[in-house]
Amino acid sequence: MRFVDEYRREADAQRFVQAIRQMVTRPWAIMEVCGGQTHTLIKFGIDRLMPDPVTLVNGPGCPVCVTPLEMIDRAINIARRPEVVFTSYGDMLRVPGSASDLLSVKAQGGDVRMVYSPLDAVTLAQKHPDRQVVFFAVGFETTAPGDAMAVWQARQLGVRNFSILCAHVLVPPAIEAILSAPDNRIQAFLAAGHVCTVMGTRQYEPIAAQYHIPIVVTGFEPLDLLQGLYMTLAALEEGRSGVEIQYTRSVTRDGNVPAQRVLGQVFEACDRQWRGIGLIPGSGYRLRPEWAEFDAEQRFDVAHVVAQESPLCIAGEILRGLKRPPQCSAYGALCTPEHPLGAPMVSSEGACAAYYHYSQRE
Repeated sequence: MRFVDEYRREADAQRFVQAIRQMVTRPWAIMEVCGGQTHTLIKFGIDRLMPDPVTLVNGPGCPVCVTPLEMIDRAINIARRPEVVFTSYGDMLRVPGSASDLLSVKAQGGDVRMVYSPLDAVTLAQKHPDRQVVFFAVGFETTAPGDAMAVWQARQLGVRNFSILCAHVLVPPAIEAILSAPDNRIQAFLAAGHVCTVMGTRQYEPIAAQYHIPIVVTGFEPLDLLQGLYMTLAALEEGRSGVEIQYTRSVTRDGNVPAQRVLGQVFEACDRQWRGIGLIPGSGYRLRPEWAEFDAEQRFDVAHVVAQESPLCIAGEILRGLKRPPQCSAYGALCTPEHPLGAPMVSSEGACAAYYHYSQRE
């Protein structure tokens, strides 16, 4: 593994910037799908280094941000129960629901714990057979194999007091939803390297062909993104469509086949609500019927819980790339990382948090 500094060399970055400026002849709008990419673009000022005709648009690439409000409320409902040990990654604990968040439930006496792996939750269930241990399964295809394996292992070990609240979302249907929208202005995509490390790039090929766009899979360091932007703009200027891989040190066309096999065994695709966006057909994972005994939504009967978004939060427009965070009337005033109205302000991959922490310094 090469040192990270090799992907942050200023001289190499300037060469890419100069090459892009010399190449661009007309306006282009490019969307990065991943929130990690968004943070790199803003933190290192790459968005401000692009020539004026190039617009970088932040997409719905933060799985925490797009987890629907009702799913957060369902998690809070479960976490408040005295028999439950509710486990989650740390970035979900402060995401606001309708009236509270998981960290507040913990402060009020609920047994809410941060874990680093879903397998930690399975171990907790083994250690506490008298408690119900629930893991909040959130993320794109990147984290889904680990959650599938945790469910598979729980069955193998006979751990029946373990379940997951599944809120997984999938990238390709989201890209199609953006491209098919009547107000779409996106002409190319930077796809997320970690998602494609798992799933490969085959799913993106029919999308690129149908909508005649380039999709370039990139990594997350500044030079990864600058090279990805150069490749994308070269394709746009030359009128080429298709899928290219910049992140070759991790991504292949076929992806991680064993991980895909586990996903197919435990999960199936389903329609999923996206916070601030709405229903996207086929854009989520749920447990297959034969694994329903590990479904926390069924075990605790919380599917009926619904919620209403704050009218002050424009997270949906930000996640679709229609507006930037500073265009929100609540940004930086009524909505801050300490008191967020929406998930994009509190998530470590949220666009609002990226603008608040980095752009505001100017």
